[in-house]
Amino acid sequence: MSANKISVGHEMKAKVVSELAEKIKNKKTLMIISIKDLPSKQFQEIKKKIRGDVEVKVAKKNIFVRTIKALRKESALKLESHINENCAFVLSDIDGFELAGILAQNKNPVFAKAGQIAQEDIEIKKGPTDLIPGPAISEFGALGIQIAVEGGKIAVKNSKVVVKDGEVIKENVASMLQKLNIQPFEVGLNPVAIYDIVSEKTYEDINIDFDVAKESLISASGKSLGFAQKIVYYCKETIGYFLGKANAGGEVLGKLSPVENVEEVSEENSVEEEIKEKNVEEKKDG
Repeated sequence: MSANKISVGHEMKAKVVSELAEKIKNKKTLMIISIKDLPSKQFQEIKKKIRGDVEVKVAKKNIFVRTIKALRKESALKLESHINENCAFVLSDIDGFELAGILAQNKNPVFAKAGQIAQEDIEIKKGPTDLIPGPAISEFGALGIQIAVEGGKIAVKNSKVVVKDGEVIKENVASMLQKLNIQPFEVGLNPVAIYDIVSEKTYEDINIDFDVAKESLISASGKSLGFAQKIVYYCKETIGYFLGKANAGGEVLGKLSPVENVEEVSEENSVEEEIKEKNVEEKKDG
């Protein structure tokens, strides 16, 4: 290779690094994501979905490493440990954790492959299938799944877990899941590290789970409501409880001293006073 070609190659790489570094400096968030085992088709589909919010950059490892150094920020150098051949850069003006939430919501389901590790129990549920009787009958039998023929097609009689969480998926299981159109995995742009360009802080071990977060908020809300009621804290969430309690207390007090009893006592007192007055008059006459 001639010296001119080497020089041109270096200049092109330097230009790419410089342009990428400038783009990062003008954004609020730099995220390193993993694209390992992400099929090209799903990668392009996800990029289209989030195009308005983020910019995804794919390059070789040495380009990314040189870009981090070109930022000339000591705080950014720790990102180098997260850069490998299966990563990409995501640039955005969105907060890092909000961005991670967007990526978590934009994942695509995919079929299982032999050799993959199950991330949760994989179950074949009972019910009809589109498979016709034939070789599939013995395939179901090999998996210990009870079947019947209904309307000319195979139906699963009882649901069965074919792979447990953490187990390796076998070839025959992967084949059956694909025939039944069961896609137990999700692929997407998985955050590895977030660098807040403004505060120069780095965040690692990012795990956004909306279902867990929702359950946590519901649990916290229930506990806080009970605590507020216990310490008699008035707010729009507790006022109904206190009004109901006050009303119930009023009814109890009403039963303890009803109006009817008060009227009866008053009548009895009036009769006693009349008798006393009559006795006094009789004594005077005597």
